Formats: sequence, structure tokens, C-alpha cells
Amino acid sequence: MNRRKWTGVAASVTAAALVLTACGGGDNDQAGGGLQGTDQAAQGSWAINEQPYDQVKQGGELKWPLDALPDNWNYNQLNGPLVDHDYILSALIPKLHVADKAGKIVVNPDYLESATLTSPDPQVVTYKLNPNAKWSDGTPIGWEDFDAQFKALNGTNEEFSVAGTTGYEDIEKVEKGAADNEVVVTFKKKFAEWTSLFSPLYPKSLNADPKTFNEGWIDGPKATAGPFKIETIDQTAKLVSVVPDPNWWGRKPKLDKITFRVVERAALADSLASDAIDWYKIGSSVDNFQRAKAMQGVEVREAPGKSYNHITFNGAETSILADQKLRVAVMKAMDPNVYAKGILGPIVADPKALGNHFFLQGTANYVDNSAPIKADKEAAKADLEALGWKMDGEFRKKDGKQLDIRIVSTAGNPISEQISKLTQAQLKEVGVNVIIDAQPSATFFSDFVNTGNFDMVGFGWSQTPWPISSSKGIYYLDPNSVNQNFGRIGSEEINKLLDQANAELDDAKRVELTNQADKLIWEAGHHLPLYQVPGAVAVDAKLVNFGAFGVADPDYTAMGFAA
Repeated sequence: MNRRKWTGVAASVTAAALVLTACGGGDNDQAGGGLQGTDQAAQGSWAINEQPYDQVKQGGELKWPLDALPDNWNYNQLNGPLVDHDYILSALIPKLHVADKAGKIVVNPDYLESATLTSPDPQVVTYKLNPNAKWSDGTPIGWEDFDAQFKALNGTNEEFSVAGTTGYEDIEKVEKGAADNEVVVTFKKKFAEWTSLFSPLYPKSLNADPKTFNEGWIDGPKATAGPFKIETIDQTAKLVSVVPDPNWWGRKPKLDKITFRVVERAALADSLASDAIDWYKIGSSVDNFQRAKAMQGVEVREAPGKSYNHITFNGAETSILADQKLRVAVMKAMDPNVYAKGILGPIVADPKALGNHFFLQGTANYVDNSAPIKADKEAAKADLEALGWKMDGEFRKKDGKQLDIRIVSTAGNPISEQISKLTQAQLKEVGVNVIIDAQPSATFFSDFVNTGNFDMVGFGWSQTPWPISSSKGIYYLDPNSVNQNFGRIGSEEINKLLDQANAELDDAKRVELTNQADKLIWEAGHHLPLYQVPGAVAVDAKLVNFGAFGVADPDYTAMGFAA
């Protein structure tokens, strides 16, 4: 099960849940020195100064900025799926399938000899493990690791605080195959994007019981199985360093060390200029783009972005936005094009709002389904009036209560601040008072997003190569588990369509069902996609096999410096 990741006003997907990122946000600049728009950036491209492995310098330290250190090193736990966590994790923990440059899902030979759909009905997948693959304690990676992860994530035990159950809930059993390195997974219900499962894969000890799953890896990983291993985790200095693992059976890394360090968004450009870091995401930041273009020895590398910034609405009973009609009325007053042009306009020639919750612009399956929430301030005013929210001075009131909506954002993040202020200004025009509540990035997700402590909240979703299954946990309304549906908004009809889509092995039919669900998600007022974040980064020009990876998974053994 891969889940979407969240970013501090942006995030990404893996299967089972998305990855989150805070809002924020080359070799192929367009004429005029700007960035390519999402329609122009060619899918299947990257800008990493690609060089043959044997021509990369041996040694060196890559200094990598983060927004925050992981709240939990168990990526499958509710607090785990952050983009920053995935950056570190990808050097340490097995991913059985990865995406290549074109977004094609391929077997990772470091861990698998093969993964085959050996029966379509009942669905059976047989994995043949690389016999050299082992955990850092010397234990071979085996079928019991698969079995323990399936049992922890299938949703049958609610004491496991999981980020998502997608895919695992469809498995009937996991068994040892004909050989010691063979794993047989039998499904009770078809699951189309099965290659998303067991990536990442954890040792059985982590999944042994709820307490270990939820708390055992808060301070750090207890076992690894990647080209790198942990050297230091320093919570005071806010850094993590990893070094090559001498017991790694695959291709040896070129780098001597990667140091991941927390750097405030506003300090990224200065940190790169002073050599404190070796790269940063430009994302939506005009200032960081302009600073990068002016730096000596720095390149702007650009590939298609795979994250988007949005605003999630809280539909829980405790929120002012529990009423679907009120949510929709408020959304109509928030024009995504205002955000796209206001934030990206200075660096992207023709930025466009995003009209789909599942598929990104520039991909074959993208369709704009946003018609139910068409931006229209006059319609928004009429809807608010009909709901009994009458103008009383500067803002609207109903039954003596002012229409105050609290938006939570990340402090010290210029893009988050800009999004919040644009929201405040647009909603003031229709009589809604927006209260901006900026919180530290270190507690933004754990204390506010994950707990539903907001009326509106801005962050980003970063997609995985499995856009349908990885998104299910965001939109599926499960009374027993929040998963990643932080706004607690949904319906049985949406659930049914998502179930059907994830069980449909025909690609075209699966996409059709997903777009049907997307239209209902717009109507429900779940969240408002704003714009796709440019996939541009500022990079030390000496770095090779590193930069804007587009839809690909990075190869940590090949990244390094020019010889």
C-alpha cells in the first residue's frame, strides 16, 4: 500500500495514502527565463545532469534540506507519510517497485527477482526475493515480513494507527512459496494497483503489535536494508546523517554521506549560497527562483511536477464547515486561478488551476471536473444569503454568530502565508472573516492536520505512481479510521466508486470510475485544488544524477558529484 505524501502546503502519493508536503513549493528554461507550465513540461522527462555510474566521483557529502524531521520513522503509521520522510527512507528501507523516468513501474532488482500476477481470479501475486536481501541485523528479508505488514495494515485491528489500509484490506492471506525466497499473496478481492503494496517494506518486528507499530520507531529506525544506514539523528540540531552500509549487497553508493538538515523555507536561498546545502526546491517561490538564477555555480533544473497545493475543508461536526452547502458556497468565492496567477504568474507564463483530485495536468487521464465548484462570487453571496448568513457590518452573521473561518498554515513559509492572505482577501469580498493561524512546521501535521484541528488548512499532496489507490484514503469516509481524510468528508457513493475503481483491472474502466468519483468529490466540497507546483529545483552545478526527477524514483547509489 502506497500512500500520498503531504508537503507543508503540498504533498505526494504512494499506494495506500498520499505523501504530504508543506506549501511551497533548470536545464530546460523557457524563453524569457521563466519556468515551463504544467501543460508544456513533457511527461517522461527529467533534469538531473545524468552521467554514467563509473564517471561519478567517489566520495563527497550531499547536504539535503528538509522542512522537518520525521514524526515517526514508520512510514505506514498515521504520522509517517511526509515527503521529507520519504527522502530519507528511500536510502534506507526496501521499495519493491519503483518508477522509472517515464513513470513506468518496474521491479527493484535489489530486492526482487520478479513479481508476477500468477492468477487473475482469484488474484494471486508471487514474489521472488533477491536471496542476498537482508535486514541490517543479518536476518534475510522473507515472507514473514510481508505477512506481518499485511496483518498490521489490513484494518482488522483498529489499535494499529495506520495511514491507510488500501490494498492490504483486499488480501486474504500471505504464505511462504515453494522456496525460501518466494512469497505468495492471495487476494479475496481484486486490487488493480498491486505493485504499490509492500513499498516500503518493514521488518516483521515493527508490525508485531500495535504499540511497537505506533511508537517503536518514533526515535529512529530499528533496522534498515538499503544502500545507506543511519549515522546520526540529532533532534537538537535538527539533522539526520546517513552513510553507506558496508553490508549492502547492491551497487555501492558514490557518496560518502548524505546529511538531511531542517532549513526554514525563507532561508533556503541563503543556505545554498553559503554552501550550507547543495540544493532546494523552487516550487512556487518567485524569490527562490530569481535567487537561484543569479547564483554562480547553481543550475535551475526542471521536470514535470508531481505535487499540488490545495486547501482542505473540515466537515467534522465541530467545524463551522460541517454543512456541505456552506462549504460549497465558500469554495465558490475562492477562485483557484487567483492563486495560480498570483503565485506562479511571475515565473510561469500561463499557470492554470488544477481541476482534478486524482490526475495531474499533462498526464493522459487528466480531465477538468471542477464545474460543480465554478468560481463565482455572486453565486457565493446568494448561497450564503439562502443559508441564513446575512451581512451585518463588514462580515456575515447568523443567529448572532459571525461567520469566522480559521485557516491553519505553516509559520515561516512564504507560500503558505501568500495562500492564506489570498484566501482571506477573497472571502472578505463575500462577507466571510478568515482568521489565519500560523503554526510551526514541526507540529503542523501531527498536532493540527492529523487531528482535524482546523476549519481550513493549506498543504500539498505529492503523487505516487499509483494515483488511484494512493488517493483512496484521502476521500474514503470510514467511521472507524480517518486514514488521510483529514476533513472527514465523503459519502457511501464515493466509497462505492473508489472500491470499484481499485478492483477494476481494466485501465480505461478504472480511470472512468475514478473520474466519476472525482465529480462527486468536487460536489461534496472535500478540498479545493489550487495549482500544480512546478517541478523545478536549484542545484549545485557539480551535482550529477540529481535534481528534478519528475515522476521517477531517485537512485541513491548513482547520485554524487562530477569527477
